[in-house]
Amino acid sequence: MESIGADGVSRCPWANSAPDYAEYHDTEWGVPLRGQDALYERLCLEAFQSGLSWITILRKREGFRNAFAGFVPEKVAEFGDDDVERLMADGSIVRNRAKILAAITNARAIAELDQPLDELLWSFAPTGKRPRPRTMADVPAITPESTAMAKALKKRGFAFVGPTTCYALMQATGMVDDHLVTCFRATT
Repeated sequence: MESIGADGVSRCPWANSAPDYAEYHDTEWGVPLRGQDALYERLCLEAFQSGLSWITILRKREGFRNAFAGFVPEKVAEFGDDDVERLMADGSIVRNRAKILAAITNARAIAELDQPLDELLWSFAPTGKRPRPRTMADVPAITPESTAMAKALKKRGFAFVGPTTCYALMQATGMVDDHLVTCFRATT
């Protein structure tokens, strides 16, 4: 199903629903991402997105970056009760106590890992050729790999990392490429 944006570019259908989505789709979504801080940020943002639209998170991303010390896990791991209250009062982010606590918990869990975060996360990226989705209905919400990632993260003390959140993380960070066959970003 081809979806042509106002600019004449064929994208995945969701990306043509708002200019913010088009920019994110064209420059970030599905681009391989490495590095502890960058992956921690995406892990947090995907968890905050749970139950909300991604556009909400995308539009608040700078607020999240400011509120969470640039998503440097070592800094967030030091957050205490005063920081939680500060974050609960911060209208530039999504003020959900469980998600805020998960971001702090996950920063602390990163410090306890026996391997780098990006090595751990990328170990769940599927190998081999996958068929490119033709329609959005062909794009899964969870996969065996995202289920395994969620289980491994939870075992290591991470929170708010279910299989759906993990699959969204995999899509966002290029561990999987779910651009539709008609999308200009489809590479194979």
